[in-house]
Amino acid sequence: MTIQQEILAQIKQANTIIIHRHQRPDPDAIGSQLGLRDILRASFPNKMVLAVGKNYPGFAWMGEADTVEDDQYQNALVIVVDTANQPRVDDVRWNTGSGVIKIDHHPNEDPFGDLLWVEPEASSTSELIYDLCAAVKPELTISDDAARLLYAGIVGDTGRFMYPATTAHTHTVTAGLMTHQFSASEVNQEEDEISIPLARLSAYVYQNLNILDSGAAYLILSDEILAPFNLGDESTSAVVPLPGRIKEVLAWAIFVESKDHSYRIRLRSKGPSINELAKVYGGGGHALASGAVAKTDEEIKQAIADLDAVCQQFEGENE
Repeated sequence: MTIQQEILAQIKQANTIIIHRHQRPDPDAIGSQLGLRDILRASFPNKMVLAVGKNYPGFAWMGEADTVEDDQYQNALVIVVDTANQPRVDDVRWNTGSGVIKIDHHPNEDPFGDLLWVEPEASSTSELIYDLCAAVKPELTISDDAARLLYAGIVGDTGRFMYPATTAHTHTVTAGLMTHQFSASEVNQEEDEISIPLARLSAYVYQNLNILDSGAAYLILSDEILAPFNLGDESTSAVVPLPGRIKEVLAWAIFVESKDHSYRIRLRSKGPSINELAKVYGGGGHALASGAVAKTDEEIKQAIADLDAVCQQFEGENE
């Protein structure tokens, strides 16, 4: 029995299925979660299938999670999508059901759950949800809106198909999704648009980005810096890819102040592997896209120095 068949077997046995994703979601987290929810609802109309997590106005165009009561977890199958480690799961009730399935495309450094399907080479978890349906065809039905959500997730996690994780298979999946009735151009437009506050923050990023001789770049966004932009509930994640458009930038770190005054480090790269660096600061992720935390000003300075060293080494190896 393949892993996809095992997942299907557990889904068939459950009367209630609750799907979780990671905190501070991106299009892939929401697309894979809500897409899977819609697929299971269309395929098993007699089952209770719910998605849980905080709703954000900026993602209202994709859909919303459900209100889930504590007692609904009793004997429920929980599926956690697009979440590398346990602390990042949105809603702490994820491990209170009868069993947990993890479906993810991040490196499997925290192998939680009773059944795991992790494919780090996949472009996105949304791609894996499509692959799940294809592997057990015709057991699972992809509705038109589920196709829209999965397409949105793939577009988001591939950076509009610019990131190295984009493969021929990714395009095959995308082509399959586009046979459904939804507007791909409308999805692309939704993901490309930003608000006026984010546009102004984008200008700040380009004007204030520090670029070192090695190609390492960094920017520190404290609460004091962010306050005049009036972002409200909007995430700063939209500006994280921007330094990558600069020719001289090889890898970069955006430091964003958290409520506890530590700094989330968003690491991105065009070549050097940065996930080992992220691990030094309590994080992890993909070779070219990772996250971590700096707790003090000294850790911020050291993380910048470490990124500089990573870029210098990469340049030296590729001369």
